Amino acid sequence: MQKIIIGKTYRHYKGNYYKIIALAKHSETLEDMIVYQSTNTDATWVRPKSMWNDIVDTKNNTLRFTLC
Repeated sequence: MQKIIIGKTYRHYKGNYYKIIALAKHSETLEDMIVYQSTNTDATWVRPKSMWNDIVDTKNNTLRFTLC
C-alpha cells in the first residue's frame, strides 16, 4: 500500500491529476477521509481513505491513484 502524502500529486487511473490538500475525518462516522484538488480545474473532492489505494483493474493491478 502506498503512503498518502499531503501536498503531493497523484494520477487517477483515468488520467487526471490531483493534489492532496488534507487528511480529515467524517463528522458522523469518524472515517478517515482524503481531501484533494484537481490540478486542472481546482475542483475539490473528498474520498474515504479506504478507497484511495483500491485496485480498480484486477487484471493489470491498476491502482485508483498513483503517486507522481
